[in-house]
Amino acid sequence: MAPTHDHPGEQAAQDPIKLLAIRDAPLSVDEVFRLVGDDAAGGIALFAGTVRNHDGGADVDELGYSCHPSAEAEMRRVAEKVVAEYPVRALAAVHRVGDLRVGDLAVVVAVSCPHRGEAFEACRKLIDDLKHEVPIWKHQKFSDGTEEWVGAC
Repeated sequence: MAPTHDHPGEQAAQDPIKLLAIRDAPLSVDEVFRLVGDDAAGGIALFAGTVRNHDGGADVDELGYSCHPSAEAEMRRVAEKVVAEYPVRALAAVHRVGDLRVGDLAVVVAVSCPHRGEAFEACRKLIDDLKHEVPIWKHQKFSDGTEEWVGAC
């Protein structure tokens, strides 16, 4: 039986998008988590993407992210699509640009929904669509001296 969403808390919030940003400073999981808290949410799903020390069999020393000026507007489009598809109570997403080192946070996204399954699904859609549709590019520097540009979309 499909849920009926009779209670107002089961529906999407009026303005669930709490934060969408591209930043050149370190990101905070705590900030994003706090922003998606909602009394009607039974589940919060959070994803934190970090810089790993390898890619495609090569050792990564560091990397840099850059973005197109339209990146935040594209983040909003992606977020609005998630809000339209799921009963999102609150949503937040931040992506880092600039030079990062192994272990640094590159992206933090979180979604709260009435139920955990919806929160997991909405968060997965948010990060997957952000990575595929928002014009953010990664410039990886490998230990062997080679470099590679990777387009997010």
